[in-house]
Amino acid sequence: MSSANYAEQKPFVFDASIFQKQSNIPQEFIWPDDEKPNPESSPVLHVPRIDLKGFLSGDPLVVSTTAELVKQACVEHGFFLLVNHGVDFELLKLAHKNMEFFFEKPLQEKLKADRKYGESFGYASSFTKRFSSKLPWKETLTFRYSADQKDSNIVESYFLNTLGEEFQEFGKVFQKYSDAMSNISLSVMELLGVSLGVGPKYFREFFEENDSVMRLNNYPLCQKPDLVLGTGPHRDPTSLTVLHQDDVGGLEVLVNGIWHFIPPDPQAFVVNVGDTFMALTNGIYKSCFHRAVVNSRSPRRSLAFFLCPKEDKVVKPPNELISSDNPRLYPDFKWPDLHEFTQKCYRVDMNTLDAFVKWLGSSQNMAISA
Repeated sequence: MSSANYAEQKPFVFDASIFQKQSNIPQEFIWPDDEKPNPESSPVLHVPRIDLKGFLSGDPLVVSTTAELVKQACVEHGFFLLVNHGVDFELLKLAHKNMEFFFEKPLQEKLKADRKYGESFGYASSFTKRFSSKLPWKETLTFRYSADQKDSNIVESYFLNTLGEEFQEFGKVFQKYSDAMSNISLSVMELLGVSLGVGPKYFREFFEENDSVMRLNNYPLCQKPDLVLGTGPHRDPTSLTVLHQDDVGGLEVLVNGIWHFIPPDPQAFVVNVGDTFMALTNGIYKSCFHRAVVNSRSPRRSLAFFLCPKEDKVVKPPNELISSDNPRLYPDFKWPDLHEFTQKCYRVDMNTLDAFVKWLGSSQNMAISA
């Protein structure tokens, strides 16, 4: 059932404090047999550990070696670990502590930030307002971040206005955390530009005034984790994801038809390429299919920053990445159009970008004929 049709029905609410104790899993959360998680442990995906401080040192040998490691990872599966990133570990601890503070609130408290149907930001108890089947076993808190100077307190203001003075410190922590994630992302864009041969400035400048998305994820206990998924298989429609996992783990990536596990590492961020950046590279770098599994022993939490271009930026690859051997794969578009498509028209999966291109073409044709 499409999200548009399902919105006409009144959905039930996923209350983590109740559902985590239930052995009778609602049908809406049970995935088809061919998509259920592997009851046996998945093999570990060995991804390169990228030393960001080393790359930024400017040492020619370190820069070329690091760029080659990133290129290999982004051509094969789009995932790598970022170490020596410069983010204060006290800030990381504070972010996780505040995330725990929010998700342990009673449901009615969390619903003060309720994400309305068709909106992109706020609290969501699973995706019960959007879909009627294959629901994710999770709850999320999603908010907007802007690197534009005029929006320098956008995160702090959102929580103060939405959840009140009790969340003033919460807002300050996540304003600071989001600023740090934006800065890291810009440095990664320098690295990606070097690895693609377009230089360090091209992609950094494209994203300098990014208008991005920050999301807090809570994956509650599940008494029958072999039936459900915390997050279903998908490719991120955004440009770059910078993820910090807690020590529980649950991130899996599909490589060569096999689901692989990326173990948590508190010293590192997991970084992956999204669909928008795949379009920016003319398909040279791949966004990869991934998912999250849950367990019956411990809840899992993660912090995800999704780098996105400023709304008026046109997504098109630099000329250096277009050739007779590698002609244009995707038309020009703007991120808000793809974002709207994923929120209102299409459930994110492995074919999101191709489906969006078809939708974009039909929409433009309709506009012309009108």
